[in-house]
Amino acid sequence: MRTLILFSSRDGHTREIAHYVATQLRAEGEECDVMNLHRTPDIEWERFDKVIIGASIRYGHFHSSLGNFVKRHASVLNQLSSAFFTVNLVARKPEKRTPQTNSYTRKFLSDSPWAPSLSAVFAGALRYPKYRWYDRLMILLIMKMTGGETDTHKEVVYTDWAQVDAFTREVAHLPGKKL
Repeated sequence: MRTLILFSSRDGHTREIAHYVATQLRAEGEECDVMNLHRTPDIEWERFDKVIIGASIRYGHFHSSLGNFVKRHASVLNQLSSAFFTVNLVARKPEKRTPQTNSYTRKFLSDSPWAPSLSAVFAGALRYPKYRWYDRLMILLIMKMTGGETDTHKEVVYTDWAQVDAFTREVAHLPGKKL
């Protein structure tokens, strides 16, 4: 099986999760290509049996290129076995960590022409020291309002790696489909 993993990341954590998933799938005997969705050349879809797309949410929105990509490639994405995961800080709260309870993921999936076989929501990482001053200030305000970490010298990874492992095992068991 050959899996294409595409990611849309702003600060690098979604990229990190995408590479982690690829490593886990390779351990299961799958071949994986990992690509940045924002810099993806023409994709030779016929080379792949499965596709995974991972995307981060910032200020309540996915990067616009995600929606554009999905619209442009919906027919191919719907023919392959596919999975979708989102990464956001709201999901640091366990009750916001499913596609049904995470409003951003739920809205994206309901509005999308793509219907992935599998979806998941992962908690992201809070990396105050790496943010530009504006993002640091905005995220600090959001965290104050939602009861999150407010020490701007800290970096906190909220990702539940066991949850990522469980998602990866489910992806490994998806049947592959060739175009």
